[in-house]
Amino acid sequence: MGKVLVVYVSRTGNTEKMAQYIAEGVRFAGQEADLKKVTDIKEVKDLEGYDGYVVGCPTYHRDMTAGMKTFLFLMQQANLVGKIGGAFCSFTHSGESGPMIFDTLQHVFKMDTVDLGSLNLKEAVIETQDGIKACQDYGKAVGEKLS
Repeated sequence: MGKVLVVYVSRTGNTEKMAQYIAEGVRFAGQEADLKKVTDIKEVKDLEGYDGYVVGCPTYHRDMTAGMKTFLFLMQQANLVGKIGGAFCSFTHSGESGPMIFDTLQHVFKMDTVDLGSLNLKEAVIETQDGIKACQDYGKAVGEKLS
C-alpha cells in the first residue's frame, strides 16, 4: 500500500473540503492518505515517508498564498524527483494557483504528475455532487498511479 500526503492551505474552508474529498479518493484506490495543513509541515523530515504528494491552495489575486510559496521552497529541499504528484485549487474568479503548483511539481521538482493536470474548482461547485466526485476522482487517479 502506498502513502500519499494531501497538504493544503485554506482560508475559508473550501480548499480544506477539497483536500478531504481528494484524500477519500486516494483511499478508494486502496492507498493510505494523510491530510495536513501546510502550517503543520515545519521541516523537510515532515515530508519523508510518502510515495505521493497532492498540494492544494486557493487562488487569491490571481496567485497562490505566501504560505504556499514558502512551503514549496521547503518541499523543493525534500528532493521528490520521480514521486507521484498532483495539485488542486479553489477559486471564485480565476484559478491560477493549481496550475502554478502543478507546473512546479512537474518541471521544477521533476515529479511524476497525474495525467489529469491540476484540479481547479469554483468554490460554489465544491460541495455539489459533481464537485465532490471530481475531487474523489482526482484522488483516485493519484492512488491508482501508485499501483
